[in-house]
Amino acid sequence: MVDTILSMRNITKEFPGVKALADVNLDVKRGEIHSICGENGAGKSTLMKVLSGVYPYGTYEGDILFDGAEVRFKNIPESEAAGIAIIHQELALIPELTITENMFLGNEQSSRGVIDWNRANARARELLDHVGLVEDPDVQIKNIGIGKQQLVEIAKALGKEVKLLILDEPTAALNDTDSKHLLGLLKELQGKGITCIMISHKLNEIEAISDSITIIRDGRTIETLNIADEGVNEDRIIRGMVGRDLEHRYPEHTPHVGEPLMEIRNWTVAHPDDGERLVVKGASLNVRRGEIVGLAGLMGAGRTEFARSVFGQTYGQKLSGDLLLHGQPRHIRTVQQAIDAGIAYVTEDRKSLGLNLLDTIRESITAAGLKKIQTWGVVDDNEEIVAAEKYRKSMRIKTPSIEEGVNKLSGGNQQKVVLGKWLFTDPEMLILDEPTRGIDVGAKYEIYEIINQMADAGKGVLVISSELPELLGICDRIYTLSAGVITAEVPRAQANQEILMRYMTQRKAD
Repeated sequence: MVDTILSMRNITKEFPGVKALADVNLDVKRGEIHSICGENGAGKSTLMKVLSGVYPYGTYEGDILFDGAEVRFKNIPESEAAGIAIIHQELALIPELTITENMFLGNEQSSRGVIDWNRANARARELLDHVGLVEDPDVQIKNIGIGKQQLVEIAKALGKEVKLLILDEPTAALNDTDSKHLLGLLKELQGKGITCIMISHKLNEIEAISDSITIIRDGRTIETLNIADEGVNEDRIIRGMVGRDLEHRYPEHTPHVGEPLMEIRNWTVAHPDDGERLVVKGASLNVRRGEIVGLAGLMGAGRTEFARSVFGQTYGQKLSGDLLLHGQPRHIRTVQQAIDAGIAYVTEDRKSLGLNLLDTIRESITAAGLKKIQTWGVVDDNEEIVAAEKYRKSMRIKTPSIEEGVNKLSGGNQQKVVLGKWLFTDPEMLILDEPTRGIDVGAKYEIYEIINQMADAGKGVLVISSELPELLGICDRIYTLSAGVITAEVPRAQANQEILMRYMTQRKAD
């Protein structure tokens, strides 16, 4: 007899103008790793928010049975008390608090009403070791990268007595090595009897780790696949997700490379809180017109720090080096100066740095290019609407209206809004930091096509990605970064994952 820990029956959830879920059914066996797949906006995260009490009982229709009993969670604490822990795609950490403070917020390590910080720090170190994160528990969350923050969230969840662990895009911000570590960790938890539900767009990981896969499309359950069955592979999963076969993961593209557009020489950046700690060390690279250039590196290598320091010096101190556009030196010290110079930066952290979650889609798409639609300092509402509608359609953003708040969009659709916002500025040089993080395979293809169109229009594109197959699939050249140092420049024809990984793990160029 099958031991089922979770059954969700006929779950229906509506928002104004949108039916996010329509009679969805889900059965999860005790002790298995069960993945949920679907395109952005399919309803995956909404279903898990219903399960975990984010959307309380009474705001949805249908029944939930957990661990043999019907449950009607009114909030997250109730679901956690039952043994369910969820790690959301958009991390819920407080930047100004330390790792320890975040990990035990609401679950303080106390004795007689007084927090025992020695015990808390010791327990934090133990949990951080468990997820493979070497970091001081006293460091503030704002001073570690998004990938490390993801590991903190996972460690935080492991600090609770969980029966069912839900992970929404857990490896989206991680490189291949750290992703493998995390997947191995899930297998360890499975060996201890913990059931896991994982939402992910990384189909190779899903195929490698899952026991079962439920596919959701347009808010409805399509099918549940047993990974041990013959014929279940990435192509089979994609067919269920998009309703058709996807012949190629990356669009065919013939580059037309022109003259140098952006060149960076001897770029050095110190940590914002420690001027003696160099995060980027003498880095040099160039991007030509019509060229797509990749930047590969392990988590902590300095990729994002490099990009942000170039984009108006939004990261670091004691910055030195030269930035040339069209062969001319430029001194860009603010974001507005970067925008005016024709540089755009799509951040890896859309929630904190890419969007104002209180804005509508209309406001978000035009936010970085208001100069284009204003007269004497007054925004032309009609032009703003036309611009927002253009990008809503071209980016295929799933929303009933551009007046919808961006906070109501799925993570992938939020990412499309961020990309649309920067495309609206009509940049010459586009820096994309993890542009497809949390994006489904169909939407990824669409974004790759947009990147190719940018290159074909004579723009320069620099792509930072933790997914080496992505860089190999779309880039003309790839630089590798290790511990803040550019270690190699590899042409596409000579590049493969092994070569890139070798350069990503060495300290200096040969």
